[in-house]
Amino acid sequence: MSDPLALSVEDRAWVDRQLATLSVEDKIGQLFIFAAEQDTLEEIAGLAALKPGGIHRFPGHDLGKAWAATRAAIDSAETPVVISGDIEGGTISYRFSTAIPNQLGIAACDDLDLTAELARVVAEESAALGYNWSFTPVIDINAAWRNPAVGTRSYGSDIARIGDQARAYIQALQARGVAATAKHWPGEGYDDRDQHLVTTVNPLDMDAWEASFGKLYRQVIADGVMTVMSAHIALPAFVRSLLPDAGREAFRPASVSHLLNRELLRDRLGFKGLIVSDATGMGGLTSWADREERVPAVIENGCDMFLFSRSPAEDVGLMMKGLREGRLSEARLEAAVEKILTFKAKLGLHRMSADERLPPVETVRERLSVPANRTVAEQAAGQGITLVKDTQGLLPIDPVRHRRVVVIADAGWSFFIGAQPRDLDAFKDALRAEGFEVSDFDPDNRPTRADADLIVYLAGQEATPTIGSIFLDWGKLHGGTRKAMHRFGPEIPTLMISLGQPFYLFDAPDMATYINAYCGLESVQRALVPRLLGREPFSGVSPVDPFCGLEQLKW
Repeated sequence: MSDPLALSVEDRAWVDRQLATLSVEDKIGQLFIFAAEQDTLEEIAGLAALKPGGIHRFPGHDLGKAWAATRAAIDSAETPVVISGDIEGGTISYRFSTAIPNQLGIAACDDLDLTAELARVVAEESAALGYNWSFTPVIDINAAWRNPAVGTRSYGSDIARIGDQARAYIQALQARGVAATAKHWPGEGYDDRDQHLVTTVNPLDMDAWEASFGKLYRQVIADGVMTVMSAHIALPAFVRSLLPDAGREAFRPASVSHLLNRELLRDRLGFKGLIVSDATGMGGLTSWADREERVPAVIENGCDMFLFSRSPAEDVGLMMKGLREGRLSEARLEAAVEKILTFKAKLGLHRMSADERLPPVETVRERLSVPANRTVAEQAAGQGITLVKDTQGLLPIDPVRHRRVVVIADAGWSFFIGAQPRDLDAFKDALRAEGFEVSDFDPDNRPTRADADLIVYLAGQEATPTIGSIFLDWGKLHGGTRKAMHRFGPEIPTLMISLGQPFYLFDAPDMATYINAYCGLESVQRALVPRLLGREPFSGVSPVDPFCGLEQLKW
C-alpha cells in the first residue's frame, strides 16, 4: 500500500532531528489541534503558549482580523503549526472566499470535472488564507435519511457516486498542497442519530461494511488521502468478530478504539497517513468515559492528533498525567508525534517562510473570490438544482398568472462559526426583478385565492451538528401550533423549494411541485429563478431518493 506521507531523505532527516529535540512537554503539545474562534491575538497567544501541533481556524467576518490571527499562530510556533479548517462548502463557506455548494449540491451536478474545479477553487483560496489541511471530504453514506448530520454534508446514498466524487475532490485538493481528510471513520449514515449528541452505531455486518464503507475507504487510501478522521461511531460487527463476548466494548467509539483504528484501519486497510480524532467535546465521546480517562485514550488507541478542547491547558495536563500514570504509553506518544512531524514535512511547512504560508493581507485579498472562481461556483449553483416533481404542471411560472407571490420561509441556522448569512432575500429580490409582487407570509392574515396567486415554501436548513432530526416545523412556518395544520395547496398554487435537506417531502407529501436546491447560498437562490421561469433547464441529478422509499410522496 502506498504511503501518502512518504518523504525525501532530506525531509526525513528534518523529522528525525526535530523529534530528537522536542521535550516530553513539547511532544504532548504536538498532539493537540486547538480551535481559534475569536480572531483575536489574545486568544492565539493563549493557545500558542501550549505549543500545539495545529490550530483550527474559524474565521469571522473581518478578513484583516482573520489574517492577523492566523499569521500570529504561524509566527509564534517553534515547530511549524498546521492550520486546519472545516471547509465543507454551502453556508459553511467563509465570508470573504468564493462560496461553493455543499457536497450534496456538488454531487447533484453529476460532473466530476466540475467537482475537480470546485476543489481547485477551495484549495487555492484556502491556501491563500493560510490553511494546509481541510477536514473534507465527507464519505458517509446517506442511507438512514433521517440522520441530520449527514444529509447535505455527504455526496448522497450511491456508493459509486460517493467514491467518484470523493476521489476527484481529494486529488484536486492535495495536488495544490492542501491535505484532505476522509471522514467519518468507520462510516456514518445508517443511524438516525447524531454523534455530536450520542455515540452512534454503524449497524452493518462486515460483509455489508466491506461492500460499502470498506470499499470507499480502500479507494481513497489507495489514492493517497493524507488523513482520516476517526469519529465517535461504533462498529460492533468488527469488534465482535474479534471479541464475541465484547458486551459494552462492542459500542466503543472509534475515536478511542484500538481495534478500529489500529487493527482495522491501519493493519487491514493499510492506511499509513495521519489519523485525527473527531472533535473531542462531542457527546458521542464525552458520554463514553470521564475526561481523565478519555483524553489519553484518544491517542493511546490509535489517533495521532486530538481535535479541539473546551479547556486546552487542562487537557494538556490530563494528557501528561495519562503518560505518567501509564494510560498513554511512551511508544504511542513517540509514534504519534513522529506521524505529526512527518505530515508537516510532507506539506513542506518546515521549508516555507511565514510570507509563503500566509502572504500580506492585500495579496490574500487579491486571491480570494476572483472572477474565474466565482464563475465556476455559479455554474455549480445552478447545475445542481433538481426538480423532484411537478405533478400539477405548475412550471414554468410567470409574472402574469402568478404575479402575487407569498413566501413562507424558514432560513434555518448553522452550528459553524463564521458561516454565511442565512436569509432568503436574494431569491425574493430576483423574483421582484422579474415583475412578481413578493410578500412575506403573515400568520395573522392567511393568504387566499383573492389576494395570492402563488405560495412558495422555502426550507433553508442544511445539515448541521446538534440539530437532532430532520423535519419540517409546520408550527414555525405557519406561526403557531394550531395554524400548523392548515394546507394551502388545494386552494392556491403552491410549490416547495428546499435550500437544504433533500427529504422534506416526507413531511409534505401533498406538495405537488417540489425542488431540491441543497443549499441557501445567494448564488443558488438567484439561479433558481430562471429555472422557475423556464429559461434554464433543471439539470440536477438527485444523489438520494427524495421520496424516502414511499410511493405516497411521488404524487
